[in-house]
Amino acid sequence: AGIGAGLAAIGAGIGIGRIGGSAMEAMARQPESANKLQGSMLIIAALVEVIALFAIVICFLISIREA
Repeated sequence: AGIGAGLAAIGAGIGIGRIGGSAMEAMARQPESANKLQGSMLIIAALVEVIALFAIVICFLISIREA
């Protein structure tokens, strides 16, 4: 279960990094749409983080049941 929690955290970090990088590229190409892109980026990053937190909670619940 500990490995699963670690993998969830790593996956979330990679996902949020890719989201941020892609948003920065898009803002560099079209600066006039920066506000819209920033809002979308924050919402998607929050959703990725919530999924990772759910995965970590599930891993902890599994480890508690096994103990």
